[in-house]
Amino acid sequence: MSVQQRLTRFGTVTEFDEPMGLGVVTDEAGVEHPFHCTAIADGSRDIAVGTPVSFRLAPARGGRHEAVDLQPR
Repeated sequence: MSVQQRLTRFGTVTEFDEPMGLGVVTDEAGVEHPFHCTAIADGSRDIAVGTPVSFRLAPARGGRHEAVDLQPR
């Protein structure tokens, strides 16, 4: 894992589809990162749009990255 992937980032949940368990967090630079509900650190599987969060990036399919370890701030 690279140093970049271990760094904690900050952003806001900008989309969340509860039935599908998929969402998007937009970081402070305006870059969107997808996430799955299993990436929510407290295990709740649900997070409100507009929630400020900290997160890390991890490799995902297709050479992309996804947000993991989402924690409300």
